Amino acid sequence: MQIRFDNRVALVTGAAQGIGRAIATALAESGATVHLADIDAAGVAETAKAIGATAHAVDLGTPEAASALITEIVAKSGKLDLMVHAAGGVRGQVGRPIEAISEADWRVIFAANVDAAFFLAQAAAPVMRQSGYGRIVTISSGAGLRPSLTGIQAYASAKHALVGLTKQLAWELGPHGVTVNSVAPGFVRSNPATERQWESYGPEGQKRLVEGIHTRRLGTPADIAAATLFFLSEQAGWITGQVLSVDGGRS
Repeated sequence: MQIRFDNRVALVTGAAQGIGRAIATALAESGATVHLADIDAAGVAETAKAIGATAHAVDLGTPEAASALITEIVAKSGKLDLMVHAAGGVRGQVGRPIEAISEADWRVIFAANVDAAFFLAQAAAPVMRQSGYGRIVTISSGAGLRPSLTGIQAYASAKHALVGLTKQLAWELGPHGVTVNSVAPGFVRSNPATERQWESYGPEGQKRLVEGIHTRRLGTPADIAAATLFFLSEQAGWITGQVLSVDGGRS
């Protein structure tokens, strides 16, 4: 099965590094016109230069910012067919007892992982409805399906919320030719935050984690990109509202 995206316009958020960068690279290699968005201006510019994409340095935590981004993409490329929301993460937090979590700690993770996904979908939906075609993929997490290995309450809650948003958007947008699905990665060493988490486990914890995976290896950003491209493809046109665990069998 060959997956191509010639004449398709795509947006990938969180594309400065890690999983987002791998997805953007795979889309560009498959023929798509790719727009990248990330709060890390230098990182997203570097990715764009490396793969021949257009960079947008933006914080997507407000509806105004999301709307402006979609408007800019449509003005430049004429349409928006594919959208992947890979931005999010733990925002530098580590696992702590629930009584130690401030309101700000809680809200910043929701803003990054859920609010931005909602605002982007809100801005992109009219564009995709008008064309009668669209593919939206959210990058959730195994933490959106069960307790999180990070131990971060807000992260697990936000990823569960992102899964719920994905399913609700699939129901609302399906009649208009728009599919909405989610890829839920297992543990992938893809950025400084996941490297810190990996180191925090120590040799014994790392060994236990790998032994708990059926394939006995950690995933890679490329593993997540491959699953994402399937959801974005023509071949997945009758699949929507689904969450695919890409975790080596840990689930």
